[in-house]
Amino acid sequence: MNEARRARAVGAIAGTAAVLACALVVSAATGAIPISLRSTLDALAAGLEGRAEGLQGAGAIVWNLRLPRVLMAALVGASLGSSGAAMQGLFRNPLADPYLLGVAGGAAFGATVAMSLGGHLPGGAAPGIDAGGAPGSVPIFAFLGAVGAVLAVLAVSRGGGRSRTGSLLLAGVVVSTVLISLTECLMLRDADRMRAVFSFTLGNLALSSWADLARALPFAATGMAILYALARGLDALALGDDTARTLGVNARVLRGGVIVGASLATAAAVASVGAIGFVGLVAPHVMRRLGPPRHRVLLPASALGGAVLLVLADLGARTVIRPAELPVGVVTTLAGGPFFLWLLRRES
Repeated sequence: MNEARRARAVGAIAGTAAVLACALVVSAATGAIPISLRSTLDALAAGLEGRAEGLQGAGAIVWNLRLPRVLMAALVGASLGSSGAAMQGLFRNPLADPYLLGVAGGAAFGATVAMSLGGHLPGGAAPGIDAGGAPGSVPIFAFLGAVGAVLAVLAVSRGGGRSRTGSLLLAGVVVSTVLISLTECLMLRDADRMRAVFSFTLGNLALSSWADLARALPFAATGMAILYALARGLDALALGDDTARTLGVNARVLRGGVIVGASLATAAAVASVGAIGFVGLVAPHVMRRLGPPRHRVLLPASALGGAVLLVLADLGARTVIRPAELPVGVVTTLAGGPFFLWLLRRES
């Protein structure tokens, strides 16, 4: 990478990180009860210094309610952004996204099973709410469902012996369709469950807590670390399997590693807040235009871009019809849908 490209890459990452920091503070200060930036910064400083237990009023709202939510939005956005960039590089397809291998369908099915085991639910049940059974059963079942869906896709795609890109895509479509059908069968058992699962599929950050963030962080961080470790291999794979092989890259091992990393990060995100669309599609494209396309730069840049996108989308979801809220997935879909159509037109 020459000096001009290096400077461009550093500028893109540093600029996006600065935007993310500002977005986090503004989002923590904004809500049904407006809080000044000064009070927000004071609450953040007190929490970081270990004085969170003494916070009251506005400070307690910022530290205990809003900050876990905006940090969860940043973590989920980073997971989807980096996973989307890796999947686009793996399949060499700019329309690929993190849900390509059935992660969303598997998570929705797992969450629905947890809700079914818990009996009737309140209509506004969110991903992190106890489904009437064991505490936190919905995110646990959603995570297991997402991982199970990926394993099923890998098993189906190996019907001919060696897993190939085309068979992975077809297997992902088949497994997702089957899981969605099973989810709909479970949803039809009662109206409360239908509303709860529908809320899950639109994404919900409203009830994110420090405990939820602590549960999701290790899996998401591990998945993103795996992807970054494979960045050089993704660059080589972009030149074709034969060229990658001459450069010492085992394409089969690389594909397996990328699938594991992307699935782990995406499953952690979906299990925590539900399925949120278009973040993993939009963020890599935006960051690819701001910096060099090498994955060693693109992956962290896409993580930052995804975090910014989802934090701002959540901010919009909380303010457009304040004091009520929109599901954050509605906001990302309204923003990402036109982008997808433009991208599809451009590629064709």
